[in-house]
Parts: sequence; C-alpha cells; structure tokens
Amino acid sequence: MVTLDKAIIADITINGHAFEIYVDPEMANMYKEGRKPDTKNILAVDEIYSDAKKAERAKSDALQKAFGTTDIIKILEIILKKGNLQLTTEQKRKKIEEKYKQIVTILMRETIDPRTNAPHTQSRIEEALEKAKIHVDPFKDAQDQLPDILRKIRAIIPLKFEKLKIAVKIPAEHAHRSYGMLKDWGILREQWTDNGSLIVIIEIPAGAQSEFYDKINKMTIGNNETKIIEKI
Repeated sequence: MVTLDKAIIADITINGHAFEIYVDPEMANMYKEGRKPDTKNILAVDEIYSDAKKAERAKSDALQKAFGTTDIIKILEIILKKGNLQLTTEQKRKKIEEKYKQIVTILMRETIDPRTNAPHTQSRIEEALEKAKIHVDPFKDAQDQLPDILRKIRAIIPLKFEKLKIAVKIPAEHAHRSYGMLKDWGILREQWTDNGSLIVIIEIPAGAQSEFYDKINKMTIGNNETKIIEKI
C-alpha cells in the first residue's frame, strides 16, 4: 500500500457533493485505463472524504444516497471509473507525450498532402503542430481531439483524408502465412483460387501505403501482385 505522502486524490461530485479518496497514483491510473483488473493495493487510506486535505470524512447517509452503498471498494471502483484522477506532474507529462505521439501517428497514417498525394513526414506534421501551438489533452481520446487540431493546422499544412481499396494477389506458397496480416489490415472480399492462390480486396488509409507494401513484400519475399482499384 502506498504511503500517504506519495498518494494522490481521486474525486467525484454527485448531486453537488464532493467525495474524495487517497490512492496510489500508478495503480489507480492503470485501473482507470483498464491495465489493472482489480482494485487491490490502490487505496492509500481506508476512508472516503468530503474534503481529503482537511481530513473531513464523508457521512454514511451521504455515501448511501450518492452511491447506493457504503462499501468502500465499490465506491472506489465508481470514483476511479467515473470520477477524476489528479495525476502527478510526471504522470501528466507522460500521458501528454503518449497522446501527442498517437495524434502524430494518426495524421501520418490517415492523411496525405493533396498537392502530391503523398503522406506527410513526421517532422512536417510535428512542425505544423508546433506552429499552431497545439495543446494536447492528456485525458481526451486522440481521435476526439482531431477535429479541433485539423481546424488549426490546415492553414499551415494541407491535409486530406483518403483511403485506398487495393487488390492483392498472393501465390499459394505464401497465401496462408500472409492471410493473418491481411486480415489485420481489413479484408473486404477474399477469394481462394483452385491453385491455392489468395486474392483479396483490402481498404487502408492512404498514408499507410508504404507501410503496407513493406509488410506484404517481407511476408511474400516480394512475390505478390497489388493494384489500387479505388480512392475514397
């Protein structure tokens, strides 16, 4: 169990009443993100407060009314799942870095430069984000942040979302080994020929074109046929 001096506060407000608990910062964050299956070793103090810093305990009747229970573990689960977690400065910095990388990766994979129809480089996207003074929300899903980010950076860097439908033919000797990889990319249609060859139609983000060709060439030692049949 974490010591109180290293604990952080998790809180929730229900019907205008605040409820706070002291928790292990790392364990609580793992549980909230689904990386820890239980609440073991999360609580720093077996108390629920109306004001943790003033050590004012929440009343039993208030807990019952707000949560339908006074069981501290059940209340802990509700607070962690639906409430707020006051991360340490280091945790917040790491989450911002992770979210920033996710946003850059999405823009590289799913957008192209409409002037050249080629994907933007990582450095070009990062430079545009810096110039637009984008502030990443560490708690908000990367996809949900895209609309506002795109609105701000499109004046700096031209972006176009585009997907490709690609026909792929794999000879029999590589077909079964390649199937799983192709399925991960998203098979729209598939056909196994009489000689064991595999023909599929897949749909991928235009920015991921080079990545896809690299993977299919490694999987088949370059022995494959591909053709772009539609741009969406």
